Amino acid sequence: MDDSLPRDLGEQPLARVLAERGLTAHDLVRASTEQLTHKMVARAVKGRRLTPNVQGKVLRALCAASGERFELAQLFDYA
Repeated sequence: MDDSLPRDLGEQPLARVLAERGLTAHDLVRASTEQLTHKMVARAVKGRRLTPNVQGKVLRALCAASGERFELAQLFDYA
């Protein structure tokens, strides 16, 4: 990753999406069929810059947990 990019980008839209649907990090981890951890979800919510692979895992887990369809741009300001 390029060291010139800021790593902490503030709370992401993902936090609002989870809150509006009453979902927790645990719900995403449980719904995921991939190796998604609570730490990955916590970093995603707090605005830590994630790799595209981890962003995809969070996106797919959210879609599975909520039964809705989302795009990365709806969850991350920097996607």
